[in-house]
Amino acid sequence: MGKVISYLRDRRDAALIASACVLLIAAAFKPTLPMPRNIYSYILVADISQSMNVIDTNLNGKPTSRIAYTQYMLHHIVANMPCGTHVSIGLFAGASVAALYNPIEVCSNYAAIQDTIDNLDWRTAWSGNSRVRESMLTLARVIRAFPEPAQVVYFTDGEEAPKLHAFNTKDLTNFQGGNGWLFVGVGSEKGSSIPKLDDKNQLIGYWSADSFAMQPGIAQISEANIGVRDNNVASGEGDRYISKLQEDYLKSLSKEVNGDYVRADNLQRILSAMKNQKPARRDIAPYEIQWILASLAGLLFLMAYFPKKPFNALSKWLSRKRIV
Repeated sequence: MGKVISYLRDRRDAALIASACVLLIAAAFKPTLPMPRNIYSYILVADISQSMNVIDTNLNGKPTSRIAYTQYMLHHIVANMPCGTHVSIGLFAGASVAALYNPIEVCSNYAAIQDTIDNLDWRTAWSGNSRVRESMLTLARVIRAFPEPAQVVYFTDGEEAPKLHAFNTKDLTNFQGGNGWLFVGVGSEKGSSIPKLDDKNQLIGYWSADSFAMQPGIAQISEANIGVRDNNVASGEGDRYISKLQEDYLKSLSKEVNGDYVRADNLQRILSAMKNQKPARRDIAPYEIQWILASLAGLLFLMAYFPKKPFNALSKWLSRKRIV
C-alpha cells in the first residue's frame, strides 16, 4: 500500500486519474444526502374524453392524437421529477375526475407510474360527455381526501360537451379547491373532426354536429348528467363536428381559480410552470449528488493533462512564439 501511495505522490497525473475513477464509481451508485427542501405533490389529470382522439398534434414529425401527445408529455414530466416528489395520475371524463391512487413517491414507484401513463385509454371513460368546468368541483373533493395537499396539472383540450349555456354553467366564485392549478392545453386551434371509434379502436366515422347541439333547458342538463352522447351513425363529410383547442376558455377558467395556463407544445415551459406551484411541504429529503461527483471526476481528468505550473508553461510558450 505504501508503494502505491508513494507512486501516486510522485505521479501527479496518475493520482488525479485514479481519484477521478473513484469518483465515477461512487457516482454510479447514485448516492444521496439528506437535505431540507421543498416537497412537491401533484395530481396529473389526463382528459380521456373522445375529443382527445382528434389527431391534430405532432410528435417527431408525425401526426398524433391529443391523448397520445398527453402521454408523451406525462412520461417526460415524471422523468424530470426529482426524488422525493409525490405524484398521482387522474382521469377525467364527464363531470368527474378519478385519482388512480394517492400521490406516491416518484423514484421508488417510477415503473408503476410510467406503466399507468402507458395504459391511458379513452375506452376506460365512464361517460361520453366532457364537462371540464364541473369536473373541477369533483377534483377539489378528490384532493381533500389525499393525505397531503397536491397541486393540479390538468391536461385537456378544454372541449365542453354539451356546450355551456346559462343553465349548465357552474359558478366558481366560491371555489374551494385551492389556488395555483395549472391547465395545460392540448391540441390545435385550427380544428379537426372527432373520430368515432369502436371498442377495438377502429375508425367507424366521425361525430356529427348534432351530437353536440346546444339545447337549453332541463332536458339538456339531465342528459349531461347521464353522460351519453348521441351515438347515431357516422356523420357525413359536411356534418362533422369540428373540435379545437379551447385556449381562450382555458385561460379564462384558470384565472377564475387563481391558476395558470400553458400550452402543451413545450415541455420546459410546463416544467417551469410546475416549479412555480406551491410545494406540499418542506421536509428532509434525499438529494442526489451523483452529478456533483461526476463533474468533479471530469475536472480531475482535465487537471491530469495540465502542467503542474500552467502559468510558467504558458510564459515559456509565449516566449518561444516571440523568438520565432
